[in-house]
Amino acid sequence: MLNHDDIRAARARIAPHLRRTPLFEIAGQDGRPPISLKLESLQRTGSFKARGAFNAILSGTVPKAGVTAASGGNHGAAVACAAQSLGVPARIFVPTMASPVKISRIRHYGAEVLVEGDRYADALALCEAHAASSGAKQIHAFDAAETVAGQGTIAPEWEEDLDRLRLRPLDTVLIAVGGGGLIAGIAAWFAGRVKVVGVEPAGSCALHAAMQAGHPVDVTVQSVAADSLGAKRTGDLNLAIAKLYVDHIALVSDEQIIVARQSLWDEWRIATEAGGAAAWAALQAGVYQPDQDERVGVLLCGGNVDPQIFA
Repeated sequence: MLNHDDIRAARARIAPHLRRTPLFEIAGQDGRPPISLKLESLQRTGSFKARGAFNAILSGTVPKAGVTAASGGNHGAAVACAAQSLGVPARIFVPTMASPVKISRIRHYGAEVLVEGDRYADALALCEAHAASSGAKQIHAFDAAETVAGQGTIAPEWEEDLDRLRLRPLDTVLIAVGGGGLIAGIAAWFAGRVKVVGVEPAGSCALHAAMQAGHPVDVTVQSVAADSLGAKRTGDLNLAIAKLYVDHIALVSDEQIIVARQSLWDEWRIATEAGGAAAWAALQAGVYQPDQDERVGVLLCGGNVDPQIFA
């Protein structure tokens, strides 16, 4: 099980390579407390994934064959960036459904990119075969302790910045879920001190299904956010942490995600991809309804979107 020491060690390891992403306060409705947005969409490579990628590569030795990863796009860009920064070769497998914007980002960082298979699960199988045959170190997008610890570094940073700015601490955080590494890392840090609510697309809800079943299960993936929240199955570590520290999973529709993404742009000129707007969708659409005095934080986890979509 992940603990505070693991997350503190990850922070020290990755700090020289990453940005401390800003907070943005939004007035609450009907007299409720302000909402705290954590703009991880402004992280290096455009998503929170850089935290886990850097920590995973820096946590051990890298073989001559370098590193490899499967990704819907954001994790691939993060691994490619970390590999380039640390001087190791990288081969990234992405499915055909991946956004051209994200594939371009991976290539921008100098990695070899193979676009094969219809879904993330297909790319993952190809990546695992390559790792087995070449000896390359596989950097898993969510099902690895080093990745989860890296993602968890968001939580202490968020708390520290609220304290530094003399803003009220959080009662609840809303976190988008794909494979579950992000919410597991954040929940492991808060460990029940802050209510953690996961948000998944109704058409791609691996953690919700696992929590209902009591163990990881395969789900069908069909969502506008599938290129970032499109895991077919969550990991054992992530589920174990979620059982302890995640209050529940809220499900949002594709339409609610699209409306939320557009509202972030129209009202505040915050550009997010569909997955990055999922947590905001739960609040905006009323899927999650806070109490009158509840202080809510929303993580905007990714901003790798074609700007033309907002035209």
